[in-house]
This record gives sequence, structure tokens and C-alpha cells, in this order.
Amino acid sequence: MDAEAVTEFLSCVPLLQRLPSSSLKQIAQLVLVRHYDKGEHVVREGETGHGFYFIWEGEADVGSNRSEDENRMEFQLKKYDYFGHGLFTPVQPVDVIASTKLTCLVLPLEHCTLLEPKSIWSADKTDGACSLVESILHLDSVEVNIFRGITLPDAPKFGKVFGGQFMGQALAAASKTVDCLKLVHSFHAYFIQVGDFNMPIIYEVQRVRDGKSFATRNVQAIQKGNVIFTMLASFQKEEHGFEHQEAIMPSVPNPEMLLSMEELREERLLDPRLPRNYRNKVASRNFVPWPVEIRFCEPNHSTNQTKSPPRVNYWFKAKGKLSDDQALHRCVVAYASDLLFCGVSLNPHRRKDFKASCFSLDHSMWFHRPVRADDWILFVITSPSSGNHRGYVSGQMFNRKGELMVSLTQECVIREVRVPNPAPTSKL
Repeated sequence: MDAEAVTEFLSCVPLLQRLPSSSLKQIAQLVLVRHYDKGEHVVREGETGHGFYFIWEGEADVGSNRSEDENRMEFQLKKYDYFGHGLFTPVQPVDVIASTKLTCLVLPLEHCTLLEPKSIWSADKTDGACSLVESILHLDSVEVNIFRGITLPDAPKFGKVFGGQFMGQALAAASKTVDCLKLVHSFHAYFIQVGDFNMPIIYEVQRVRDGKSFATRNVQAIQKGNVIFTMLASFQKEEHGFEHQEAIMPSVPNPEMLLSMEELREERLLDPRLPRNYRNKVASRNFVPWPVEIRFCEPNHSTNQTKSPPRVNYWFKAKGKLSDDQALHRCVVAYASDLLFCGVSLNPHRRKDFKASCFSLDHSMWFHRPVRADDWILFVITSPSSGNHRGYVSGQMFNRKGELMVSLTQECVIREVRVPNPAPTSKL
């Protein structure tokens, strides 16, 4: 049986949506094919059986033989259903009998531990042993097509659930419902309401379409019964075809030559060219390191009240080593893409005593090539236009070879925060 076809099949089994893709591929290599005639027992009550069974083709009845007990309720198992010893029971609790010609894939008993994942991204390490950003993107499988995510104490919050967290977790939820040979190639997301980081987020996935080459998923993030974020994502199986690239990576210093955010912060605290009030404010503010390392290509001495061109270039990568799952790396890139993106549209409007609010409205990404989010990626951002209290930004992401990996756009609400004039005081 073709290993790729088996992997695709296993990816559609609801029980296995919580497994990392590495486990699915391993199970696909280990399963045995067994055939049964109509009326034949697949497993008998009280026996251990051969392992854990997945129905590939045909149907089976659960329960006693009809001739023995016509009134006993029986359940019918069909394609993608599963049963057997290996997870919670020492023996098979009930008879399973083929009601048609039946083909099952059987995971032998000695390999059933693969069905008990430590993380949705890795079969080898627990969620606590992962890098912070990988832990942020971990989800619990609540039910078929339903996942639960949380905001970790160390995760960036900005007074609310970070928009990148919505995108990364929603994309993770969608990815777990698609066969692991298909990877996201584009998504379009809308931020509807502010999220509360003190409570879990429920992600409901709608399987819009499953085709041979493409699959489509719609994801809704829910808190307090309200949809607060939505994403439409498209996935594609890898294919080889026409290729070209007109985009050219700008000439910038290598990331090793640039200061990290932490080093840049320390340098700015001691820089006499920056206003004293600004330095005091930075020094007094609680600094929470991000799970993504950022290095600006053109570090300068401007502040958030200094007018500057509507563009910026910086290198970024996830801190720590990520599990080797391409779906995870794309989720991490989606997460990181929102950290500084829409703020670039404010650059030409900054001035002394300038205060503004900036909230993401929508976000779209296109993945052109495989990415490694734990290796340096150059993010080139520009804001071509803003108007009607909306800022528009577009970006390109290149690897160190100059290959264009991702294109993206975002629109956000940008409004100046006006400080009310103090009430006049009486001179009496």
C-alpha cells in the first residue's frame, strides 16, 4: 500500500488530529493491512486483538451477533473510524464483526504509545521543553475540529491577546485538520474584537473543502460565546512547476553584525542624543523579552515621536530550536509577522507629544517557499498609503539566500489619541 496514501488517510482520522506530523508518518510506516470477509470477527470481546484498528474500507458492526440479540443496540463503523486495545483498555470490551468485506490498518500493540502525544508539534519532547513560541502555539484538542488555546504568562500581550497569537494558533488549528502532506499556502484573517488574555480561546474549524491537491479551512476564535477572530486558509500538497522571482532582497548587513532588541535597549538608555524623558520612560518600563529575536537593519536614534519614512527592514527568528514540522514553522512566521507590522504606517505622522492607537483589522499572507522560522528571515516592510484612519502595510520575507518566501499585507485602524485639556481652575 502506498505510504503517501496511508499518511493522507491517517490525517483524516479524527483521533489523530492531535498528533504531530512526524508521528503520523511513523504510524504510516508501521501499520499492517488486514482483510476480513463479511460476518468474520475482527476482534472478540475479552481479547487483546492485534493492536489499534483504523477502517480503511468497508463497514463493521459493534456488539453481539444479531441472531443472538435482535434488540441490542449496535453501532456501525465506517471509513476513518477506529477501535481496539492500546490506549485505555487492557482488552477489547466488545465484539467487532465485519458487516461487509473489510480492510483495516492495524497499528501493532508495541507501537500504540505513538497515539499518546506529548505535544501537537513533537513526539519527542513535552510542551514544557519546547521553545516559548512553540509552547504559545500549542493547542489542546477538545473535540473533532475544536481546539483550545491559552495565553501563557510569558507571552507578549500588549494589554490584550496579541494579534499574532490569534493567527498562529488559528493556523495551527486549521493545520491539524488537514492531511499533513498539505501545507498552508495562503490565509486571510480578520480581527473582530479584542481578546481577553485571562481566559482560554476556543478555535472551531470548518472543513470547507478537501480536494486531491488543495484543502480549504475556515477557523473562528471564540471567547464568551462571541466570534472575535476569523481566518480562511488554503492548503496545498507540494507540487513542482513553473518558478520565477522578480523580487530582489535589499542589501542589508548580516544579522550577526546587528544589535539584538535587548542590546539596543541598553544602548538607548545611555545615549545622550535621545531625550532624557524618553530614556527615563524606557528605563522605568517593565521589559518583557519577546519569543522572537529581532535585529533592525538600520538602527537609528529616533523615538516614537520622531517622523521617519514609512518603511523598515529587520531580521527575525524564533528563539530556541523549533520542532522539525513545516506546518509549525509557518505558524511561527504568521505569529511573528504581526509584532511590528502595522506600526510602520504611523512613521510619517510622528511628532513631539504624538500619541496614537493602532489596531489590526485584517491580515493576509502567501507562502511561496518552505520556511525555517528558527533561522534568520529578512522582513522588508513598507506602507504605500494611509487614509480615513486606516493604515496599509505590505511586506516581503526573504531567507539568507535572497529567496522570497512570504508576501503579506495588513490594514489597521490608526487614530491619534487626543489628551483632553485640563479643566480651568478657579483663581478664587
